[in-house]
Amino acid sequence: MHSSLALGDGITFFLHRRDCGLRFPQTWINAMKATLFALFFLCTTAAFGQAAGVISSEVSPMRIVGHPERAYQQSMASEQVLLEQSSYTSAKGETPLWEVAPPSQKVPLGDVARALKQEHATAKKAEIVWEN
Repeated sequence: MHSSLALGDGITFFLHRRDCGLRFPQTWINAMKATLFALFFLCTTAAFGQAAGVISSEVSPMRIVGHPERAYQQSMASEQVLLEQSSYTSAKGETPLWEVAPPSQKVPLGDVARALKQEHATAKKAEIVWEN
């Protein structure tokens, strides 16, 4: 064995020990190495992110920018049509539904059930029935 072991060699040695009775395939070992490296990289990045001073902690007063022009009263702009080739329709008030819509025909539930049962009886049935 070498006098100095790299991290990957140590993992490989640990996973191939004879006394634990387990031997993992090389693809699993490589996947574990990659996962550990990614976890190490993520934790390192998070640690540097906490230590880096991106925003200055120095206090600065808030400055409000002034606007020299003030709002003043003026007449409204002329009407503009937003839709091309459209006609303008105007109405006032509401029309009750009973004046516009035809009355609905209420069919009793029993009649609906009888019609569905008759339709089911006349429907095409399977010719072969398989029983296992």
